Amino acid sequence: MGGRRADDLFCKARITWRGAILLGKKVACDAHEPSRPVRVITHAHDDHTRELSRSIKECSWVIMTEATRDLLSVLRRRDIRRLPNVLGLKYNSPFKLGEETLTLFKARHIIGSAQVLVEDEEGSRLLYTGDFKFPGTPVIEADVLVMEATYGRPGQVREFEHEVEERLVELVRSGLREGPVLIFGYHGKLQEVMQILADGGVWAPFIMPRRIYEVTRVCERYGMIVGDYMPEDSSEARELMARGEPYVAFYHSSGYSKVRGPKAAMRITISGWELSRPVREVGKREFIVGLSDHADFKGLLAYVEECKPKLVITDNYRMGSGAILAEEIRKRLGLPAFPMPSRSPIKRDLAEWL
Repeated sequence: MGGRRADDLFCKARITWRGAILLGKKVACDAHEPSRPVRVITHAHDDHTRELSRSIKECSWVIMTEATRDLLSVLRRRDIRRLPNVLGLKYNSPFKLGEETLTLFKARHIIGSAQVLVEDEEGSRLLYTGDFKFPGTPVIEADVLVMEATYGRPGQVREFEHEVEERLVELVRSGLREGPVLIFGYHGKLQEVMQILADGGVWAPFIMPRRIYEVTRVCERYGMIVGDYMPEDSSEARELMARGEPYVAFYHSSGYSKVRGPKAAMRITISGWELSRPVREVGKREFIVGLSDHADFKGLLAYVEECKPKLVITDNYRMGSGAILAEEIRKRLGLPAFPMPSRSPIKRDLAEWL
C-alpha cells in the first residue's frame, strides 16, 4: 500500500477524547458528538450508551439493532421504542445517510451487538467493530478498521477457551449438590451463562432480581434458550427458596458484596480478566470462572489479518490496551496502526511509519 492512500484515509475515521468513534462525515458511535447528526449504539453496555438521552434530544437519528433497543427499554429508557428518531435496524440492511451508507453487522458479544460499516461517496469502507469475540464474529473487509482493544496485550490469551463452558457446568452441578449457587456477572453475560447451563443439562430453576429477569425475557425473545427462570420476588421463587431446594441465582456483578445468600451457597464470579485457568478458587466455596465475551489478543490479531485494512485505529479510550495493540499490529502484521485518542501527533507518526 502506498503512503498516499493511508494518509487519505486517515481523516475519515477517528476516536475523540470523549470516546466517540467517528466514521465518515455524519456518524458517531458509542458516545455523543455534538457535530454529528447520527449516533450509533453498538450494544447495551453502559460504556457504550453514555449520554443516550442527549443524543436522542439532539441527533436526527439514534441507530441500533432491534435487540439493543429492547434491552435499553429495560436498562435505560422505557419510552425508547416509541421515539421517532430511534431506529432499530436489522443486520445487513443498508441505511442511506445522504451520500453515505450505514450497515450494521452481527458481532459476537451480547444480544444485539453490532459492527458498524460506513461507506462514503468515494467508496471507502470505514468499519468499527464495537466489542466482539473472535472466532464467532463475521469479518467485514474494510479500508479503515477501528477496533476494540480490551485484551490488547500479548499475554492476554485464553488457552483454555474450548473447555471453560464444560468446567462451568461441572462446577455448578457440584455446587447444587450442597445448596444454592449464586452467579455474578454483567447483563448479557449472565444470560449467556444461563444458556450454557441449560445446554449442559443443569435442571435447577434459575432465580433472579426483576431487572435481570426482564433482560432475560428480551434475550429469550431474540432466540436465546435460557432454561426455567423466574423473578426472585415471585411467590414461586419465594416458596422454592423457603423450602431450601437447589436453585441457581443470578446477580449483577455490582451486587457481589451486598448479596448474602444462604451459608451453604456457592458463589461464582464470571470474569474475562481470569486468563490463567478456566476456574480458580478464591475462597471457601467461592470461584472465578474465566468466561469472556471479548476477543483475546490472538483473536484481535486474527480479525485484523482477515479484515485486510489499509489503516487500523485501536480504541485507547475505553478499558484496554489500545497503544500496545497498535504497536503489536505494526510489528507483527506490517500495517499502519495507531491508538486514539493519543497525546502523540498521529499524523506525524503515520508519516514516519510510512
